[in-house]
Amino acid sequence: MQAENSELDERKKKILHAVIRNYLETGEPVGSRTISKYTDLNLSSATIRNEMSDLEELGYIVQPHTSAGRIPTDRAYRMYVDNMMQEKDREIEELKGLLLQTEDKMDKVLKNVAKVLAANTNYATVVSAPQIKGNRLKFLQLSRVDESQILAVIVVEGNVIRNEMIHVDEPLSEETMLKLNILLNTHLTGMALEEINLGMITALKEQAGIHSDIISNVMDAVAQAIKGEEDLEIYTSGANNILKYPELSDKQKASELISTFEEKKALAKLATEKLADDGNTGIQVYIGEEAPVQSMKDCSVVTATYELGEGMRGSIAIIGPKRMDYDKVVGSLRTMMNELERIYKKE
Repeated sequence: MQAENSELDERKKKILHAVIRNYLETGEPVGSRTISKYTDLNLSSATIRNEMSDLEELGYIVQPHTSAGRIPTDRAYRMYVDNMMQEKDREIEELKGLLLQTEDKMDKVLKNVAKVLAANTNYATVVSAPQIKGNRLKFLQLSRVDESQILAVIVVEGNVIRNEMIHVDEPLSEETMLKLNILLNTHLTGMALEEINLGMITALKEQAGIHSDIISNVMDAVAQAIKGEEDLEIYTSGANNILKYPELSDKQKASELISTFEEKKALAKLATEKLADDGNTGIQVYIGEEAPVQSMKDCSVVTATYELGEGMRGSIAIIGPKRMDYDKVVGSLRTMMNELERIYKKE
């Protein structure tokens, strides 16, 4: 592969890359005039024609029939995908390394945030792990694991990685894997979930032919990765602080509140709804009946959204009596949001 790359200078590589991308997008033979508009080389059509003639002699593009345009050869596809996969392999390894370094740290940081806020305010605290909001697919990579399994590595904005094992009925050739990777990345890279419609999926499955089931499985994994359907991680602290306040220490009220903190389902719903509310990303105060969770109707709930960059957002909620010290709670939340942002930027 190095030998093939070495025979192409940077200009030829850019022109070849433009031919391949244009052909993948349109399915039509690509002419020099198209490439002159497509690249940032600022070359004349005549110069590009000469370069394309060289690429044809080297076996990277071919002129179908009497058309004035060229299409990529298998050799061109191989170079394009190998280069793409090498780049993505490096990116995946870097991301995995980063995730391994920060995942445990983030877990400890958020647990500590909950404890510090509970101790500082003397109320109960809920912190949700960051989720991706409005994320798009960065790229995906299919790799053979063995004769009956392939691995789909899906990377979305915020550098969140999802791995999905997909069963196959028969071994897939390198050529098939190559075509599936080209097909999926060409059509899906940069797409948000709401932009991937049934018509697009149907077209992908048609192009995949007998391997349409693989497309279905990959699309399911993409949807899960983008939507973040995994259980939302919730950290709590200070639930017993609620019992310190007479108006909340009634046996039934206290039992319902403590159960809410132990089961966490309602807390996860509270966090999810908070993150989905784009219009209210600052600090919000819910008093009594305004509280978003039924068991908290006798409480006040103060929520905030923290942002860690690249679309990563989480929520913090402090729950206490209606007579809570609102100034102190709001001040503590603002301080903690700034601290989380500072910690994240240092990583």
